[in-house]
Amino acid sequence: MRVAPVCTDYVHQTWPKVKDFLLAGILEGADTAHPNSVYNIDHVLGYLVSGEWELIVGVDDDNIIHGAATVAYINYPLHRVAFVTSLGGKLVCSRDTVSQLKEFLKLRGVTMMHAYGRESISRLWQRHNFKPRCTLLELQL
Repeated sequence: MRVAPVCTDYVHQTWPKVKDFLLAGILEGADTAHPNSVYNIDHVLGYLVSGEWELIVGVDDDNIIHGAATVAYINYPLHRVAFVTSLGGKLVCSRDTVSQLKEFLKLRGVTMMHAYGRESISRLWQRHNFKPRCTLLELQL
């Protein structure tokens, strides 16, 4: 499987093939009454078509998509961060695909990756040398 970016011009054509992967990633392990407190799948599409986020897919040799991720880029004084905003499918299942993702992001000038995730996702990403840095606490007002 290879990791490939989707140009903003092709987000609408690709959306039907990736929407369910991304939706599953947003909903997995979430409180069913309040699955994501800051955005939903429709917002993801909006960010992608506006160019604020980037769509990255995992495709096989027949160009069949097996997973998708969305990334927001944040420039800090010391690092350019790729923040994984949604993820689903089989994109991160192997060392090879994670390695490809890292190399792709380096080409975008990224020096650090961030992502939120429940405990099982945290354990998965730790297998790929990610380190837990903090715990997000939330209170809706």
